[in-house]
Amino acid sequence: MKVHEECAVLGVSLTSSEAVGVSYNGLLTLQHRGQESAGIAVVKEGNIICKKDTGLVSEVFAKERLSSIPPAKLAIGHTRYSTTGANLRENAGPFVTEYLTGRIATAHNGNITNAKDLHDMLKKCGLRFKATSDSEVVASLLAYRIVKEKDIFKGIEKAVSELDGAFSLCIASADGHLFAVRDPNGFRPLCLGKSEEGIIVASESCAFDACGFLFLRDVLPGETVIIKNGEVINSVFTNKKKNENLGLCIFEYVYFARPDSIIDGLSVYEARFNMGMILSEEHPADADIVCGVPDSGLDAAIGFAFASGIPLVNGFVKNRYIGRSFIYPTQDQRLSAVRLKLNPLRASIEGKRVVLVDDSIVRGTTIEKIVKSLKTAGAREVHLRISSPPFIFTCRYGTDIDDMENLIANRMSLDGICRKIAADSVGYISLNGLKRSCEKCKVSFCCACFTGEGDHQEINKGILEADNKRRPIAN
Repeated sequence: MKVHEECAVLGVSLTSSEAVGVSYNGLLTLQHRGQESAGIAVVKEGNIICKKDTGLVSEVFAKERLSSIPPAKLAIGHTRYSTTGANLRENAGPFVTEYLTGRIATAHNGNITNAKDLHDMLKKCGLRFKATSDSEVVASLLAYRIVKEKDIFKGIEKAVSELDGAFSLCIASADGHLFAVRDPNGFRPLCLGKSEEGIIVASESCAFDACGFLFLRDVLPGETVIIKNGEVINSVFTNKKKNENLGLCIFEYVYFARPDSIIDGLSVYEARFNMGMILSEEHPADADIVCGVPDSGLDAAIGFAFASGIPLVNGFVKNRYIGRSFIYPTQDQRLSAVRLKLNPLRASIEGKRVVLVDDSIVRGTTIEKIVKSLKTAGAREVHLRISSPPFIFTCRYGTDIDDMENLIANRMSLDGICRKIAADSVGYISLNGLKRSCEKCKVSFCCACFTGEGDHQEINKGILEADNKRRPIAN
């Protein structure tokens, strides 16, 4: 099992009518952030037209459907991984919301921790809800405040100040404005790109390369950037105070983001390479080869090999054609799924002592199968190295980390984990080592899934204290 993050958002404001094509290409590039649904909303002659459905971007926007969206200068897009609300079409983004004097379309990445309170408040005010996601609550709150304030700018500013938790937003208004919003803690990445045709906003800068835009800058924590007709026209900051214990989710650098992205001043590839080098310092291994678990462990494996001098090899052949349609009707088939997707390359590993690098261990079930497959293919030893610290806490901010009772590092010691997955040794990067790997980042980090710190510290520690009575925690 891998850790997942919620969504990707994208917004395009151009001087030409190519926003649909740019949005489609951008969403394809951001597909790794969410594979459950996709949508594009465009502003055309004062109307907002939205097409969305469950499925991958290429499935939702087959040629006929993409061509049915009218050419437009302004568009927003969304890909979804659900953490709040089921995987239904109704929960797909963007959300189009009508109010007395206009319409807006909203795409949201993150998790709103006070969504239930806001939902109840808005319901008492007469608003109706069709979906079950917190993104619909955000869209409804924005529309409600715009009406109450009788001004779109003041309404968005007021609504943003009422949101708690993680949120990066792209908002398109029927009058042609594009708003890019990042929460005061900066949990989720959001950045701006520019070309001769206009401005693009995206969760990651990798989308700019695919669309022919140059990276301009990151949207700062707490900032709302206002864009119209392909130009940034204003920037304002929320007066809501940042929690000093929180910041950008550090797992963006470990796993979520594509390695060709730059987030808050730091190359994702450089961060992962650094993680591998520091892993080699903190947990050296007497081994013959280094290999990474595709694709998330490959960059850290390169760093480990570089620092240790141990040769880097390709240890696996990945089946890239299984796709989402590959299903497992029986438990036996589900258990063999890892081998079908990822097959050890016997010529590289047979008779060798292997350093295996991966980004994380959640339940331990997947890595156990991978270690077993290496040994079955002839590896003499397997030394597992992990480029994140042990997960012992859940997350309130949209990262899909399992219940605490299912986290292997919460219920087993380090030696216990090593025995369970049948590795010859296990080494996690330290939290200090992870932060060192990312020291060029311009903002602070949220590491609550490793430490329990933040506004849910007491909740997590209370659960952990109860667990500690019966289960030792890995260091």
